[in-house]
Amino acid sequence: MATETSFSATASARRVLRLAATGALATLDQTGGPFASLVTVATTPAGEPILLLSQLAVHTQNLARAPRASLLLVAPGGEGGDPLAGARLTLTGTVGRDNDPLMRRRFLARHEEAAGYADFADFAFFRFTVSGGHLVAGFGRIVDLKPDDLLTEVSQAADLIAAEASAVAHMNNDHAEALSLYATRLLDLAPGRWRMTGADPDGIDLRAEATRGRLDFGRPVTTAAELRRTLAALAETARAG
Repeated sequence: MATETSFSATASARRVLRLAATGALATLDQTGGPFASLVTVATTPAGEPILLLSQLAVHTQNLARAPRASLLLVAPGGEGGDPLAGARLTLTGTVGRDNDPLMRRRFLARHEEAAGYADFADFAFFRFTVSGGHLVAGFGRIVDLKPDDLLTEVSQAADLIAAEASAVAHMNNDHAEALSLYATRLLDLAPGRWRMTGADPDGIDLRAEATRGRLDFGRPVTTAAELRRTLAALAETARAG
């Protein structure tokens, strides 16, 4: 069962980064003024936001002129239905096109519905390179953060990243029960058709329809073998609970 823990700005910000499926992207228009638009987001293994943008969109044209941008991400939920009661994270940085196949794979794993248009000629994947962040996580919990506070160290995680796609497919095809237990018993989320959408050194991402879940590990995982052992241990913990 999920329990209350002491506040950590780093943990809270990283949780918003991993959980948010949409965000408000602010770019600079032709006059240099702010222009905000709604975008869907995923993350690289390190936590950098991935965007799928159309060349026809105003925000993409703005970025072609000036790559500086800001991205507002909001954690799902919020007490009593108040959207301001949940944690929210404002990122600053630059946005640039990135053709690394990993970008496409991780984005479409998180947003399956985008597969219908991701390969259209006018669409491309973009990486948000983070230069800083501003977290608002409740009264007295307002913190400015540096990239090292926000992003996950992945320099030693090449084996895990290479194995991620097969690990995700294996869990979804063969271990649906474990995924359901992670969501319902370890995260206190409602029952549903839970699927794994990604893995990184800090945890795994889950989805059931529009609901998202994030299961953090107790310590960093950098290899496929460590991931298997960690997921098996978490499944046993969930069953015991």
